[in-house]
Amino acid sequence: MQREFQPAVYIMANRRNGTIYVGVTSNLRQRAWQHREGALDGFTKEFGCKLLVWFELHATMEHAILREKQLKGGSRKRKLALIEAGNPTWRDLFADICS
Repeated sequence: MQREFQPAVYIMANRRNGTIYVGVTSNLRQRAWQHREGALDGFTKEFGCKLLVWFELHATMEHAILREKQLKGGSRKRKLALIEAGNPTWRDLFADICS
């Protein structure tokens, strides 16, 4: 069960090997739901990134933000490899964080 305040870095996608978005949040369940429902205007809504395909929990927001910057500064190839390593079928992990 995820705590309400739990810093996390996450990747949303519109399909396998499709458009991806890297984000950071203090409440992954709420933020992933917002992306899925199109409640947030911007990149994920425009490109239909509704699948939570990867996430990483952190002890502090500072650590989460540093990791997000590291990922955003890296290549697409490295992001895809990160997803494939932990979620090779690109399964939507939203249900996992809601249980």
